[in-house]
Amino acid sequence: MKIFSVDQVREWDTATIYKEPITSFELMERAAVCCYKWLVHHSRKHHRFHIFCSRGNNGGDGLALARMLMQNFDSVTLYLPDSTKKGSKDFETNLESLQHFFKQIHFISSPADFPELQKNDFVIDALFGTGLNKPLEGIIASLAMHINQSPAQVIAIDMPSGLFADKSSKGNTIIRASHTLTFQNYKLAFLLAENESYVGKLHVLDIGLDKTFEQTTQSIYELTEMEIIKAIYKPRKRFSNKGNYGFASIIAGSHGMMGAAILAAKGCLRSGVGKLNCFIPGCGYEIMQAVVPESMCHVSGEEHIVSIHEPLKFDAIGIGPGLGTCPSHLQLLKDLFQSYRKPLVIDADALNILSQNISLFDSMPPDSIITPHPKEFERLFGASENEFERLELALQKALEYQIYIILKGHHTFIATPAGKGYFNSTGNPGMATGGTGDVMTGIITGLLAQGYHSLEAARLGVYLHGLAGDIAAQQHSAEAMIASDIAECLGAAYKQII
Repeated sequence: MKIFSVDQVREWDTATIYKEPITSFELMERAAVCCYKWLVHHSRKHHRFHIFCSRGNNGGDGLALARMLMQNFDSVTLYLPDSTKKGSKDFETNLESLQHFFKQIHFISSPADFPELQKNDFVIDALFGTGLNKPLEGIIASLAMHINQSPAQVIAIDMPSGLFADKSSKGNTIIRASHTLTFQNYKLAFLLAENESYVGKLHVLDIGLDKTFEQTTQSIYELTEMEIIKAIYKPRKRFSNKGNYGFASIIAGSHGMMGAAILAAKGCLRSGVGKLNCFIPGCGYEIMQAVVPESMCHVSGEEHIVSIHEPLKFDAIGIGPGLGTCPSHLQLLKDLFQSYRKPLVIDADALNILSQNISLFDSMPPDSIITPHPKEFERLFGASENEFERLELALQKALEYQIYIILKGHHTFIATPAGKGYFNSTGNPGMATGGTGDVMTGIITGLLAQGYHSLEAARLGVYLHGLAGDIAAQQHSAEAMIASDIAECLGAAYKQII
């Protein structure tokens, strides 16, 4: 799913109106019908509806919705800002048709005009949609705070009022929605944690916007869904053997941290790799052999420290889980970057070493994949004022170093050297537990070894990782699931995409 900017969404509406053809008023009706059907399904006859509209097209959606609701519900009240300014053409058309037979229209000019909102009331926020370009202020900001302080259930139409679609809204007054009914595709703001408390539960309603526009219009951001994953996935051939699916290596583990190496190894093996070799310290040999018998083990270096003194003839290498940050590992990374020029997967302690030696990025093999969580990303590239800035910084650094950056989170973000960013659509809060990132490192390393391009391995790996997490949460609950469950559920995840 492409994630369009506000300007592109406006162009999409215009393209739909021109191509069908329909009027902008008819498109507004279509959006209102979708919202009406959702509300009918989620409400009861006795519920009271308080509909707040501005004088733009989002308010026009609200007026059309009010007209539909009043035909089926006993209590529907409409609130408009008391303004001498004319509204948009479609807003005025809707208002004129309403005024002929609907008397429950109230104009708001001061806080004294705010209605008392009860627990079982539905507040419909149709004040401002994607077109908002400045923070809420004055009486509208006061109204937003009044709504937020009420016990009513708030339904936002397209966007919670006060929330910008394409830039940060931190510090602004924003209506906190219980549910947001948005149209056609995600907006960028919905995918970022800083906006979670305003959006509530998101529902994407298909209003039939032109498919050709979506297919032919480029976007910086996309949401990875099942359809594209099925296209990326490469089915196995009947006469294949383990040599056809790559030889991967995981460089991981240290005293007290062999669990991270085990989780990465399990993720790699469950990804479908043909063979796996793990470079581990001596202290972990018996542990690895006993817990992951499918992996070869290569003890290299000291009892508690990994070092490598031989050519690395692997199809893919992952490094970092549980590795530790001892001084000799800096040289390990330097040697690895010089001797191995295929894409690497770099995680955890390897990233911590990089954060103290940023010049190493210049010698990193092209198309390598790094997998930082937000704090690791900050240590690598510096702090950002908000999540929008962090996305831009990730894209900038991916281009600068010609690497792929997997910024882990609820909608894990993949920044590419081509200037595009991909959000993931699988995963759940149960994955916020130690070791899940190690499993992901193993999965992506295994996919690289099988011949997937870095971008394919990143998108497929992140999606499978999240999908396995969703299956694990169903089996164990979000609270009780652990990282090992994700590795164990990879088979079930594969079954869903095959």
